[in-house]
Amino acid sequence: MAGFSEIKKERLKKLELLEKTGQASYPSDTKRTHTAEEAVSQFSQLSKSEKEIILAGRIRTIREHGGSTFFHLEDGTGMFQAYMKKDGVGEQSYQLFLDCFDIGDFIQVRGILFETKKGEKTLQVTDYRLLAKSLLPLPDKWHGLQDMEERFRKRYLDLIFNKDVKAIFATRAEITKAIRGFLEQEKFLEVETPVLQTMYGGADAQPFVTRINAFDMDMYLRISLELPLKRLIVGGFEKVYELGRVFRNEGVDRQHNPDFTMLEFYWAYADYKDMMRLTERMFVSVLQQVFGKTIISYEGKKLDFTTPWPRIEYADLFSQYAKIDISSMNRDALFKKAKELGANVEETFSKARIEDAIYKKVIRPNLWDPVFVIHHPAEMMPLAKQSAKDPKKAESFQLLAAGGWELVKAYSEQNDPQIQRKAFEEQEGLFRKGLEDAQRMDADFIEALEYGMPPTAGFGMGIDRLTTLLTDSHSLREVILFPTMKPKE
Repeated sequence: MAGFSEIKKERLKKLELLEKTGQASYPSDTKRTHTAEEAVSQFSQLSKSEKEIILAGRIRTIREHGGSTFFHLEDGTGMFQAYMKKDGVGEQSYQLFLDCFDIGDFIQVRGILFETKKGEKTLQVTDYRLLAKSLLPLPDKWHGLQDMEERFRKRYLDLIFNKDVKAIFATRAEITKAIRGFLEQEKFLEVETPVLQTMYGGADAQPFVTRINAFDMDMYLRISLELPLKRLIVGGFEKVYELGRVFRNEGVDRQHNPDFTMLEFYWAYADYKDMMRLTERMFVSVLQQVFGKTIISYEGKKLDFTTPWPRIEYADLFSQYAKIDISSMNRDALFKKAKELGANVEETFSKARIEDAIYKKVIRPNLWDPVFVIHHPAEMMPLAKQSAKDPKKAESFQLLAAGGWELVKAYSEQNDPQIQRKAFEEQEGLFRKGLEDAQRMDADFIEALEYGMPPTAGFGMGIDRLTTLLTDSHSLREVILFPTMKPKE
């Protein structure tokens, strides 16, 4: 088989030959009157009227039979068969098509609809013209792009050959549409906050650093939407949300991509318990609107989102799955136990961080149907309000499902500026000791709190992670059109 460079040279010659006949190489206008889907749905009426229609799309197959040729056009709505006869378009025009057109080319065809003896809906071509020449050959079969890495690198080819991939992204759009619809029905206002920030915050994550020449200073790509949105609550908005891209300079795996889409919303005069009830209603609304049901399948197992979901204490999960009482163990004993359990812990870890490592390693894989895990260690959530009954616990919840996928993190927001300042100072101390993903002191946010913020509940959810589960995909990269990829050597 000829190499790509030879094929490209040959196709450039075909393009030159077409140009000599007066055809434009890449015209800007298209005269399409119907899509492939419309040609099918209106076939009976159009074929009886013998009215000419114009279709446009990419050539996906070509089958020549002597003085006639069948080929399939594909547009964004589907595939439709076309039929060209030598005596129908003229010998010169017919030969030009054979000599100059290839699978992959975009073409516009005019003609009348008819049904073949085999019952196939077909357009009999009376005229055609090139819309765009494909200079490189499409893989003739999917074996040309079996490598998952290559599929993600060349998503355009992945979309051409894999209808299931296109369906995933259509579903993703329906999911975000349904979420927006629910929040707007609940009177939340959609807003936009800066991607470039002078101080990053709102999550335990390392930022990407960039530079703004106009100010001659470094800035950060946001790691969260939280702190700007809470400033809006201070400013008087009571319900705000944002669907936006966030950036975290961390690892890449099945559940993580350096840039991803986050939904965050904040609700004044509400707490984490109100937020759990709203979360249940939102999930049911979205699932019913997009899928018509609340029970779906993920990796061959039933995943039941029927509400209400259980509320389980964070500490109780350790007793159930790790057989330990975290309240009675000191830091060193817990560290030793974490090592025995195979959790990834380091000598610099605090007790709460060791607990989190055990939680991720031993507990989360056991949680399948949706469950609210409540009251995490306050130390792990420096922006959350502590429980009035036990200040060591946060008024928080995580929504987990499908073997430990964290879908939602939410809590009652800390609105006491003095407590928030102290939490930031503790985080700054951890940062100076080498904990790179510790949160930083945001003096402006503290000042905003000093003007007063009402009791507020906050919610954060990764749209990519949610879409991965709801479309029965294995990895985030399957639901992100252009996932972050390391360049090939």
